Amino acid sequence: MKKLVGILMLGFLLSLSISLNAQAVEKTEHAVKKSAKAVGNKTAEVASKGKSRVTDKVYKDKMGPNGQTIYIDDHSRYYWVDKKGHRHYESEASLKTKVQ
Repeated sequence: MKKLVGILMLGFLLSLSISLNAQAVEKTEHAVKKSAKAVGNKTAEVASKGKSRVTDKVYKDKMGPNGQTIYIDDHSRYYWVDKKGHRHYESEASLKTKVQ
């Protein structure tokens, strides 16, 4: 009888250990996925801003809605780059004047 109880206790402890391990794996998996997304967004932002600085002109007297750098492309359109590397086009009238 004692052996049966001992075996059942051992089985219970092993199953508890496995479920706790699975939860830790899920948390780690979520953290890795979140970090990878953040790194990807930052990489896209830096690459897009770098390309814009090289290929397009920087509008030095104006800024975006939240102080972003404004670029002028080959078709004389004004845009700024967000944290995910996407371009947001603006009309010249909606741009703010930089305070020197």
